[in-house]
Amino acid sequence: MITIQELLFNRKLDKTARIKLVRHKDPRCDLYDKYRTDYEWFLAYQSSQDNPVFHNIDYIVSFIGEEGTASRFIGVYQIFKEQENSIYNPESLIEGKYSYEIQEVSGFEDLKERVIIKWTNPIAWQQWIKNEMEVIEIQKGLSDKPFTDYFSFILDFYDLREIITEEYKDWKQMLSATKGVYLISDTLTGKLYVGSAYGENGIWGRWCDYVRTNGHGGNKSLKELVASKKDYAKNFRFSILMLLPSTVTNREAIEKEQLFKKKLGTNSFGLTNN
Repeated sequence: MITIQELLFNRKLDKTARIKLVRHKDPRCDLYDKYRTDYEWFLAYQSSQDNPVFHNIDYIVSFIGEEGTASRFIGVYQIFKEQENSIYNPESLIEGKYSYEIQEVSGFEDLKERVIIKWTNPIAWQQWIKNEMEVIEIQKGLSDKPFTDYFSFILDFYDLREIITEEYKDWKQMLSATKGVYLISDTLTGKLYVGSAYGENGIWGRWCDYVRTNGHGGNKSLKELVASKKDYAKNFRFSILMLLPSTVTNREAIEKEQLFKKKLGTNSFGLTNN
């Protein structure tokens, strides 16, 4: 049996420190979605407590509760300061009686969101680290997921952002090597956007634009959607419709783009503006 304690201590988590394991689960909201799409809000949620549960604690090891006792590891956080608030809102998710200054600790990135443990005693959402908990699954991350072919994937925006930001070698190599026509689907509305990549760095270069602009890539309709809600880009899915030869001209690429727009009706019913 492998325990979460083994994984953490092997990555130099201080065994002599005062450490608690905490499992966040709240019927009022999807905490994993908040963690992925609004990290600042999640930090405020974690830092706000109705009771002084992190008093004199050096670190907390955080998990998000899933089905049954399954719990997903999301990071190690250092506690710097505790403050008791004279004014607070007991109904608020992020305005508790006690607030803590918390900062994530580096060195555990390879485990984040991938390690699933079995939480012992689900009633106790916070427990001392001495209570060993079994690792029941270590999921493959994108860094372990090799690029296979151009038509076998659909990436959500946050996966694309990870690939671009971390510059995963095989993904960058393959997406930079070709030009093409691509599709962005909005899973919230069902509407589609068709674009073409014919610049020097191919599809990789064009998709970097979407990551840099938080999802819109300069397109008017996508820009309006992204501006409408902070985490709207989580609804976008990216895939490739057609590969184009490296010798393709800009005009030829745009002609192929226009063909797919007509086939999919994106000018009339989608997110295309031209």
